[in-house]
Amino acid sequence: MVVVSPSLVHRHLSKSEILSRAYRVLENDEEVQELIKMANIMAVGRLRYNDHGIVHSRIVSGAALELFNMLLEADIRPTTLAFGTVKDLEEARLVVLLAAYLHDIGNAVHRVNHEMVGACLARDILDRIIPEIIPSVGSRKYLIRQEVMHAIYATEMHTKALTMEAGVVTIADGTDMAEGRARIPYRLGKLDMHAVSAISIKKVELLRGEEAPARIEVHMNDKAGLFQIEAVLKPKVLTSGLDKYIEIYVVSGSETLKVFP
Repeated sequence: MVVVSPSLVHRHLSKSEILSRAYRVLENDEEVQELIKMANIMAVGRLRYNDHGIVHSRIVSGAALELFNMLLEADIRPTTLAFGTVKDLEEARLVVLLAAYLHDIGNAVHRVNHEMVGACLARDILDRIIPEIIPSVGSRKYLIRQEVMHAIYATEMHTKALTMEAGVVTIADGTDMAEGRARIPYRLGKLDMHAVSAISIKKVELLRGEEAPARIEVHMNDKAGLFQIEAVLKPKVLTSGLDKYIEIYVVSGSETLKVFP
């Protein structure tokens, strides 16, 4: 059982040289960091929405890698490996990390269609950083690049993820909802259903499921938090292509309620 948080990603970095190198490159790349900063200027500063910046990137990266490993432990084969677009599991994990970290950079241009814009913005960045992460990658960098671009694009609410890697990224995006970090953009300082439901959620945990490989457990102090699950997390699970592998439970006080499937 792990709590979805900005520090979760380090649990995975410590076990992988390639992920550790990739994360270091992302965290120190001027263009990446300025795009994420600009994404938050757009989301928080101009639209008065909740956070879509560096903390969100780190949270989604950790949650996506955790979900990916849970599915691996259930003998579910990564799509990129099955189709030969990566050469091993470490490269499959790299696709997950890169997509999760970069998935919101399109907000630096506009909130509207930010998933498509983000995938396009990521193209040149990935061409530049993938050889730095894998010096021997050669022409395979283009396959890895396209897998990452697909996963970024597939975080759009109505777009079906076509790979396991994209699926865990889109679900992870929906798990960043604790302590007011809801993925429904809500107006800061405005008391409405979006805001009330957002502040109702206290933590999100990932653990092995009872009837499915992965269980997402959402702890809340008020049932208003169900709005976030119904409006964001469940739709993302349904477009992830991984819905049969996921359970969602709500914990409120002494009550535990299964809400998906």
